[in-house]
Amino acid sequence: MSVVSTAGVYKVFKDFWRRPRVEAVQDLDLEIRPGEVFGLLGPNGSGKTTTIKMLLGLLYPTRGRISVFGKPPTDVAVKARIGFLPEESYLYRFLVADETLDYFGRLFRLPARIRRDRAERLLDMVGLKYEAKRPVGEYSKGMARRIGLAQALINDPEFLILDEPTAGLDPIGARQIKDVIRRLGSKGKTILLSSHVLADVEDVCDRVTILYGGRQQAAGEIGELLRQRDVTQITAPPLSEATIAQVRDLIQRLEAKDILGVSNPRMRLEDFFLRVVGEAHAANVRTSGARAGGEIPEFLKKKTEGPEGVVESLISAGARPAVPPAPPSEKPKADRAAEALLAELIGTAKPTTQDKKPVVAPSRSLGPPSPRRVAADESVIDDLLGRPSGESGEPGGQKP
Repeated sequence: MSVVSTAGVYKVFKDFWRRPRVEAVQDLDLEIRPGEVFGLLGPNGSGKTTTIKMLLGLLYPTRGRISVFGKPPTDVAVKARIGFLPEESYLYRFLVADETLDYFGRLFRLPARIRRDRAERLLDMVGLKYEAKRPVGEYSKGMARRIGLAQALINDPEFLILDEPTAGLDPIGARQIKDVIRRLGSKGKTILLSSHVLADVEDVCDRVTILYGGRQQAAGEIGELLRQRDVTQITAPPLSEATIAQVRDLIQRLEAKDILGVSNPRMRLEDFFLRVVGEAHAANVRTSGARAGGEIPEFLKKKTEGPEGVVESLISAGARPAVPPAPPSEKPKADRAAEALLAELIGTAKPTTQDKKPVVAPSRSLGPPSPRRVAADESVIDDLLGRPSGESGEPGGQKP
């Protein structure tokens, strides 16, 4: 069953007089399969954001049919299985990073232990582990996109919608986010990626659809769409000029065609930039900002069903070291003596085996205190003043 299926979806925005003003989406047919990374492309005003809002149930189509996991997108049970990163990160600027993730975890009614564990792992994954105690209002736009991606994953969604996930990120951050998307796709997540950066879509998407004027103009697997069938490319180690001349003559003789050009392949600017930065990082050049992201947390990986899943869970449970229970802490002798004295002062001490007489609680009358009570009070005063037992403020150091 498809994760997302639309048929003949049409969305028109009307003015105050109910007259059609903008035809945002027209006759859109989409199918997003489980476990694939699907790209939604198009210039500004092509209907990408409107389509995403209809998939989320935030907008209703004027006509047509939309199903997500086989149900209408307005179904609350469907929303619990979706993670969403909007184009602008709407975050509470006075909350720190782990508080932000805890807040979104509460919206999904996650237990406190799971919220804490997932927040720690997600912050490490997006490279914000060492910035977790900073208010998100102090984050740069790139760091805000990172925490936005983390909040989209806090509920371990089956379907992840990312609207411009690399907007505002430097090339290092963009590459890290693309690596995260690829790894999530390899772990079984279904991802819808909407982006203006075509290189991002080319790097991570399995299939794409291109919108223009609200209509679908092209769709298919990205490898097939970008294949140039009228040109053949041959890649070889460095060749001498004499060998190239012989190859040229051979092609001319056998195919009656000329070689269009001979040149050295170029490295992508993104790859060159990352190589230079990686060398600087290896040389321990100091910098500030977000760090490199960590591994995908275990809870985001697709669980194996059936007997194999049971075996894997048992093996992972057995691999975890058993933590022995902490021994009960024994109170120091001084603390036990102080508690016994306090119990005696307030009249709650229990009789010992040597003294079977019950201890009577002190009377609430305003009469003179008993000699035993006076001696106990002076002993407490001696302890507080640091005097040896038996000394007092009376002349000669004798107690009355």
